[in-house]
Amino acid sequence: MTSDKPEDPAGRSSADASEPTSGEVLAAGGADRESSAPEASPPVDPLPEAASAGAAAAGGSNRSRSLPIWLAVLLVAIVAAQVALAIAVLRTGNDTAAVREDVDALADTFAAAISPETTISTAGGAGESDGEAATSGGSVPVGFTEDGYPYRGNPDAAVTLVEYSDYGCPFCSRYTAENVPALLEQYVAPGDVRFVFRDFPLVALHPTAPAAHAAAWCAGEQSAELYWAMHDAIFARQSDWTGLDDPADFLAALAANAGVEVAGYEACVAGRTAQATISQGVAAAQALGFNGTPSFVFIVEESGEEHVLVGAQPVATFEGYLDALLSGTAPPATAAAPAPGEAPQTAGLPAWADRDAGLQPDPDRSGMNLAGDYYRGNIEAPLVVIEFSDFECPFCRDHALGSQPIIDEALVDTGEVLWVFKHLPLEIHPGALSAAVAAECAGNQGRFWEMHDLLFATVTRWAGPGVDTDAELVALAGELGLEAAAFSACFGGREAVQRVLADITDATGIISSTPSFVLIQDGQGSLLEGALPPEQFVAAVRARLEDGA
Repeated sequence: MTSDKPEDPAGRSSADASEPTSGEVLAAGGADRESSAPEASPPVDPLPEAASAGAAAAGGSNRSRSLPIWLAVLLVAIVAAQVALAIAVLRTGNDTAAVREDVDALADTFAAAISPETTISTAGGAGESDGEAATSGGSVPVGFTEDGYPYRGNPDAAVTLVEYSDYGCPFCSRYTAENVPALLEQYVAPGDVRFVFRDFPLVALHPTAPAAHAAAWCAGEQSAELYWAMHDAIFARQSDWTGLDDPADFLAALAANAGVEVAGYEACVAGRTAQATISQGVAAAQALGFNGTPSFVFIVEESGEEHVLVGAQPVATFEGYLDALLSGTAPPATAAAPAPGEAPQTAGLPAWADRDAGLQPDPDRSGMNLAGDYYRGNIEAPLVVIEFSDFECPFCRDHALGSQPIIDEALVDTGEVLWVFKHLPLEIHPGALSAAVAAECAGNQGRFWEMHDLLFATVTRWAGPGVDTDAELVALAGELGLEAAAFSACFGGREAVQRVLADITDATGIISSTPSFVLIQDGQGSLLEGALPPEQFVAAVRARLEDGA
């Protein structure tokens, strides 16, 4: 199988894909590999969260707290549920008058709780913003920046937090549900921090995400308040629309429920007027080296100082950053990608590469470590090789079928190397994500490595134009003798997908091409890129073993 992308002078194929991974490359390679540069087109895709090594600094806050914004979100959800119920009743010809009364009553309650003026209340009260910085117990201004990007918070806040996000990304949804309410309450409502949202749909994983981004913008054409109402509703109902082949009708219903004028909304969607703005967000994220979501830039307005954080980190991590920047000090140290040839500091190793954390065996799942990755070899081996691979990548296949057996015999079987596998399906390979999920589902039945080998050996059968990839993968599971019902339940569920997305997240800021290999020894890491000849790979690893002896 050959790549349909042009080759670069180093013999590597490149992709203009918006993948759920990464930023800069740690160290140089020079062998055959494929890369996943994020796509500049607006339509969809989420990037799995980031593997950034943000230190979860606990710094508490002495800011006064106002009533949480979850009340507003809850009311939106209640209204949405009632409208859905009303539609169901209307379709079945039941008591429509009673349902309409219920919906009208809820709408009145909603309107009383959140005034459709120029602000979103975080203190349970409604009212207009006078344009000044909000304070605890007051309201949060919303609007658009001079460049036209939606914000909420004091426009003159000392710190701006810019989020690059994907409405189809589960990690972005988790950040919005778990972190945003607390951060709004502690930092935005008092006027210290302003939130700005930028579009970064990752097409490879969430092909319908661009439609959601466009829906939010078309609501925003009518007002900033409606933009944020739509933003919150899209994330709150993520699981309802991401599985639809075409979520247009669902998103239109969400917009109508949020109070968007329908004719104007429909004209905006049909005219694709939001696409240029969405593309600008993707391009801006790429320029910053992002290829995963959510990703964040903290900007100190007075000095222009910027700090980057990747992934849906715990709220304490965001608190640590914001408290430090607001007090004029440096934020907690996070792992930065070293310059080519340099090894990161021990403190910079993410959990999935830490011998004392993620690399330890999971006592409840045979053959899997605590980071959720499958491994083989001596768990106490002096050197760990963590492979990031794509089952549809031709260079990965060459490595797996040609080089890996030789490497196993020379290094893994001898106990010198622990080999760990992580997924990095690239957007240029449309069947790779499904194949990764199939491997994880086989792993649930103790057959990960058998499925790993079979997927690489049969790639021309399950990938390519006109192929029903999912049906072929289910057939491969049958050929392996996997229990059919259990495999099908896993393959159609979310758990295995989430494990693959976690790997994509882990690659963020570190890996941007496949195959890539992170070598961990004595608490330090280095990177080999590309499908090296087996003799060269073994020699490189032996040199490191000798240096560490």
